[in-house]
Amino acid sequence: MQEEDIHLDHQLMQRIKAGESLAYDTLFKKYYAYLCMVVFRMTQDKNEAEDVVQEVMLEIWRKRETIEIKNAVKPYLHRAVRNKTLNRIRDNKLQFEGEDQLVELPSLSSSPIQQMQGEEMADLIKKTYENLPERCRIVFSLVKYEGLSYKETAEKLEISIKTVENQISKALRIFRKALKIK
Repeated sequence: MQEEDIHLDHQLMQRIKAGESLAYDTLFKKYYAYLCMVVFRMTQDKNEAEDVVQEVMLEIWRKRETIEIKNAVKPYLHRAVRNKTLNRIRDNKLQFEGEDQLVELPSLSSSPIQQMQGEEMADLIKKTYENLPERCRIVFSLVKYEGLSYKETAEKLEISIKTVENQISKALRIFRKALKIK
């Protein structure tokens, strides 16, 4: 049954390549709910899930003449919405939400020297955060700034808990080195 489904999906893709909008509608309806569920598990936001799926499906239509799906269509679409979601998390949420929480600047009652040192430290931490490798920054932000557990982060990003642990350790090593903390 599964091989038959894969074969039917490839036929649909061939028809989509030929510009058949009915085949596109069929593919869209077939996988829309499943893909929304994939994105929703990562974002916990129904509107975001629908937006991501619609964007990916629109890209399929726009690139229909050149798109090459070598294996099954369902895993291809799954990976496409997952990657689009991670990109949106990175570009929209983490960049803005995480940066505001990086460091509290010294209070106004601090001396000018303490304020200057605090600002320099804040700049160094912010630059270090921005220069973390992409996946490392995403994992770090989910755990440290959004307060997700390692398990929740692993589920949200569809990675193992061990990968989350490794990425957090990597981020902390980078911060320690940048701040020269032993």
